[in-house]
Amino acid sequence: MIVDSHAHYDDEQFDTDRDEVLKSLRQHGVIRVVNPASNLDSARKCIELSRKYDFLYCAVGIHPHDARDFSAEALDALRDMALFEKVVAVGETGLDYHYNFSQPEIQKQCFAAHIQLALKLKLPVIIHDREAHMDVLDIIKAEKGYDAGGVFHCFSGSVELARQVLDLGFYISLGGAVTFKNAKKPVEVARYVPLDRLLVETDSPYMAPVPYRGMRNHSGYLHEIIRRISEIRNEDFNVIAETTALNADRLFGLGLQE
Repeated sequence: MIVDSHAHYDDEQFDTDRDEVLKSLRQHGVIRVVNPASNLDSARKCIELSRKYDFLYCAVGIHPHDARDFSAEALDALRDMALFEKVVAVGETGLDYHYNFSQPEIQKQCFAAHIQLALKLKLPVIIHDREAHMDVLDIIKAEKGYDAGGVFHCFSGSVELARQVLDLGFYISLGGAVTFKNAKKPVEVARYVPLDRLLVETDSPYMAPVPYRGMRNHSGYLHEIIRRISEIRNEDFNVIAETTALNADRLFGLGLQE
């Protein structure tokens, strides 16, 4: 039982074989996928995919890269789309100071608005945080984002940051970086995070784990991420897989225990 808590099957990299890839996931033991959006068009595609594939759920939001396109009208559109029954979160949203495709102040406004939307809709938030740790935490505290809850996806911070994130009630999700040869922080975090607060993800089609690094990622490769975490924690593969799946179900309501 494996749940990929973050993958982008609406991405154009899957345009030639999306159906084939998604239909193959069952044979890899993947029983649920959460597909967050990156903008309004992406959100519409995510919803359509969730209609077609019973195991795929979605989140609606505007990625910090696209925050420059954020507006009151966009927020209204997200609110309407979030009413669809298979939308289980708001996101992905947050701050990205590595690329700065959108100005930081615009990113902050967009992120704050997403948190408020999540609070109104009583949905968790999927958070993207790259080189913006303290600003992300400050906005969560200012907007009371801890009341919505959620997950820091592809967590890239230190154990100390992980402690602060956990203290705010959020989950931490680890992806392919934990398998990389020179990974230090992800390994330390994988060892530190309580198992009942851990999620796993691929961030497909990006961030493929070793030995597939550099290739297009998909949820079937989640085995390599879980295997590495089980080695780091000295715990059984199936325990990691099942517990992280149930954690995702607890956060997103994926119907695993119905």
